[in-house]
Parts: sequence; C-alpha cells; structure tokens
Amino acid sequence: MLSKARIKLIHSLNLKKHRSELKLFVVEGKKQIAELLTSNYHINCIIATSNWADAFAQDIKNNTELITVSEEELKKTSLLQAPQDVLALVEMPEKEFDMQLLDGHFTILLDGIQDPGNLGTIVRIADWYGIKNIVCSEDCVDIYNPKTIQATMGSFARVNVYCTELSELLKNNTLPVYGALMKGESLYHTNIQEEGLLLIGNEGKGISEDLLPYISTPITIPKLGGAESLNAGIAAAIICDARARNKNYLI
Repeated sequence: MLSKARIKLIHSLNLKKHRSELKLFVVEGKKQIAELLTSNYHINCIIATSNWADAFAQDIKNNTELITVSEEELKKTSLLQAPQDVLALVEMPEKEFDMQLLDGHFTILLDGIQDPGNLGTIVRIADWYGIKNIVCSEDCVDIYNPKTIQATMGSFARVNVYCTELSELLKNNTLPVYGALMKGESLYHTNIQEEGLLLIGNEGKGISEDLLPYISTPITIPKLGGAESLNAGIAAAIICDARARNKNYLI
C-alpha cells in the first residue's frame, strides 16, 4: 500500500532543498531502473505496476522495498506527465572531489550549466565516449534534479558527477585545459591529449571571466552558417567525437 505520506515525500523531491535534506532522489522509467539495478546505488524503494514487478522482481536486492501499485496510483505518484511503469527512491551517494581523480583521465568541467536537460545530455555523452568523471561548478544545476536524471537515460549510473569550486581546481591543476570558446584554435586542428580537461561554459554567458586565464588551449568549433551559438550538450558531443577520432578510438 502506498501511503499519502510517501507520495508527498516523492513529490517534495522535485525541489533541491528537500533532496539535500533527505539525501534521496527519484529515478523513473524502465530503462533508467534497469541501469540502476546493476549499479552500486542503494535503492530505498521501488514503486511499480504489477506488470513491471512480475517481470523484474527477481532482479531487486533483498534490502529494497517493492511496492506494487495500479497505473492510476503510479500516475498520482510520478513526477512525469506520462509515467513509465516504475519509479525508485534512491539514496544519494557521498561523493567528494579529489584532485587525484583527474590523473590519467580526460575530464569534463562544466561552468554554470543551468538547464537540467543539458547536464543530463552531457552525462550521457560522457558515458558514450568513455569519460568517467564530470566536475560541475557550484552554481550548476543539480545532477539529481529529476529532469537531469531523466535526460541521462541511465548514464548517471556509470558517470561520476562531482561539484566543487572550479577556480580552486584549476589553480592546482597541471593538466592541459581545453576551453570551448567562440574564438580559439579550430577543434579540427587541435590534438586533444588523452589526459586533460575540457571546460564548457554557461549556455548564455559562456565560460566565466575568472576561469579564462586557466585555459591552456582555447578551441572553437568552426562555424559555416549563421547560428549565434551551439547548445552546450551539442558542443560537448562534437568536441568529444573529434577527440575520439584524433585518438583513433573510433573505427
């Protein structure tokens, strides 16, 4: 039986302050939950229709509560307009950024990304190109925002997303920093190293002024048409793809 208190709690997790207080976030949909079940995340409870429960109950760990509900009950509980058979309450893991996480890796740094769909898309792109870590500035949208989680399509379970003061990180960094700017070296003439940092700025303002001095290689995606700018997620995808091609990661 799904109590009114549980429904109210789930709805409260639409707001960051409640997610932060309760250390819980919501994951919805068959694809997302399938990824979640094979991850290291601790699932507090799963709320699902009988169709989903009958098919996947054997995949649920013993310490996870399963609540079976009708489609109508799920609709009242879900944060989506069109619920997808199942949702889960998940515990936020303790993730603290450490400079050693950068060593030997290519890492994406995000400065002031505000759109949850953009952040979720970038997480998904990082997963596609084998990038394990993303570091967000403290004013980025929350990775556990339901819209962000939904946009990752399950990739949040494989990509680590940290939050820290980027100026402090860059001040102590010794790796090459590639900054996505409107003016810079053509992406297609740049040999992006296997180990380094890709800095992508806010959707409207770009990279913060105080971070610009830390960029060792300003790069730009050559423009052939009249568009003023590119979506941050699209820019991240183009740059990651060019890096992968340069390194012969793609055949």
